[in-house]
Amino acid sequence: MRAQTSWLALPFVLLATGAVAQSAPPQPQQLERIEEVDNPVTVSAKPSTQTRIVEKREGGRVTEAKVKSGGSTYTVKPNTPAGSALPGDAAGSANRGPQWTVLEFDLLAKKKKRSAEEADKEDGPPPPPPAQPAASTK
Repeated sequence: MRAQTSWLALPFVLLATGAVAQSAPPQPQQLERIEEVDNPVTVSAKPSTQTRIVEKREGGRVTEAKVKSGGSTYTVKPNTPAGSALPGDAAGSANRGPQWTVLEFDLLAKKKKRSAEEADKEDGPPPPPPAQPAASTK
């Protein structure tokens, strides 16, 4: 008997939910008008994303690879295991991290600057002749 009542009540429940859904249509949102502005569009050039790789080889094997990508530079070297360690052993790790180049100092820059200044001095006017010693009176 209870099953019959629930089956009879089901159409009334569905009808009531349908009536509620139909009675209140959603209102569209009010959109704001945006004023057009004549600002020029500026496009800035992207930095070069070109990657440059320089490899050093000895006897056909790559011993070092220097990678320059954008503003960063790093060096990758192969992992050469010590002694008789095989790759995969505890002593012969398979991975070796890259060495990042943080800062480079130009130690010869001061010497180059000094030599350029000396070259400029040499090209200058000749020095005045040396003063003659005063004649001695006897």
